[in-house]
Amino acid sequence: MPTFRLHPAITEIPADQWDALAGDQPSLSHAFLSALEDSACVTPRSGWGPRHAALWEGQRLLAAMPLYLKSHSYGEYVFDWAWADAYQRHGLDYYPKWLAAVPFTPVPGRRLLGHDETARRLLLALLLDEVRASGASSLHVLFPTDEENAWLAEAGLEIRHGVQFHWRNAGYRDFDDFLSQLAQPKRKKIRQERRKVMDAGIDFRILRGHEIGAGEWAFFHACYRRTYAEHASTPYLNLAFFTALGQRKADACVLMIAERAGTPIAASFFLRDADALYGRYWGAVEFVPCLHFEACYYQAIDYAIHEGLARFEGGAQGEHKLSRGLEPVRTASAHWIADPRFRDAVARFLAQERGGVDAYLDELSERLPFRDRS
Repeated sequence: MPTFRLHPAITEIPADQWDALAGDQPSLSHAFLSALEDSACVTPRSGWGPRHAALWEGQRLLAAMPLYLKSHSYGEYVFDWAWADAYQRHGLDYYPKWLAAVPFTPVPGRRLLGHDETARRLLLALLLDEVRASGASSLHVLFPTDEENAWLAEAGLEIRHGVQFHWRNAGYRDFDDFLSQLAQPKRKKIRQERRKVMDAGIDFRILRGHEIGAGEWAFFHACYRRTYAEHASTPYLNLAFFTALGQRKADACVLMIAERAGTPIAASFFLRDADALYGRYWGAVEFVPCLHFEACYYQAIDYAIHEGLARFEGGAQGEHKLSRGLEPVRTASAHWIADPRFRDAVARFLAQERGGVDAYLDELSERLPFRDRS
């Protein structure tokens, strides 16, 4: 019988075995998760207690899941604050809760990692036994695949839907070819926005992997911190994380630096793999009209076309992305609530919410920016 274990550090699991299960998605890589832990961005002290679930056959890793015991709901991009508040108002503890997710990263992908379906399903069953025995309020699995959603629903978790905006490459030759597929008003607006940035004398320098030096990482992190400060918030990630990731997972890192006369004024950071570009963070040290759209969307689309990537995922939320060529995509999460009273209430709420998401997606589909091909 395979052995189920929880690991308080990703370094307890050999990187080669973890990555063999995780595949190519950079945010699921051992390098990404270890950089989070080694930089102290993810620790019990920060509210993220690693408890990575693993199924072993001797020294061989059969299945695994990125798993945390959380003491808050920050950095998740699926919001359950109202559930926590309801628990508190009834004199119950919502935290700690179990969370299967990639910290600070709303990128959909596999959460039950394994060599085969049997091992992955067994891991889920044993994890649910552990969660029930722990006395914690709940288990939440964020942004799993459709296949995993089916397994999670069969296991008694409630499925919650959300919306992101992704750009899909239809084999475009270049950015102008992409623009030609948009309705004329949208095409005109994008050209006007790009012209404003060009007229401001802004050029972009695109760096990947080891091309990103210590100075570039430091400048980007200063921009990133400034963005959070402008929203009266505290950044989740420190410079040590980004530099560690740049060393351990270099080819997955793309940094786009906006410069005026050779002086950097803004930067945007992306992850990438062989198929996709993932928008993550940006910031600027001075305001330039439309620079955000250029740095976060237009340069990304241009890069994806040039690199032959199938899609660009624009991150969480942001209906403004629709008019810039990104399309709505349904996302999901799965939730198990221990208390049967709250479990029923959450199930009713999610059933209503799913109807609202369906209506929202229908509305968005009628507002797509592309030319009528009928």
